[in-house]
Amino acid sequence: MQTRNKIFDDISQLMTNAMGVAQGARDEAETAMKGLVDRWLADRDFVTREEFDAVRAMAQKAREENEELKTRLDALERREKA
Repeated sequence: MQTRNKIFDDISQLMTNAMGVAQGARDEAETAMKGLVDRWLADRDFVTREEFDAVRAMAQKAREENEELKTRLDALERREKA
């Protein structure tokens, strides 16, 4: 009976060790994949949300100023024709 318990203990220990190795491999794979994705993103010229919002605000302001200047130019041209 003692031999049988020893075999089960050995199998249990083997499975526990195998799970530890599998978990370690999983952690290493996740770290490697995260590093790969981080490098890929760094190689692209993506902008942050703050940079995007700042440029969008500048573009909106430029459009508004352009409309204002167009309105003034149209008024000057009408005055010149009259």
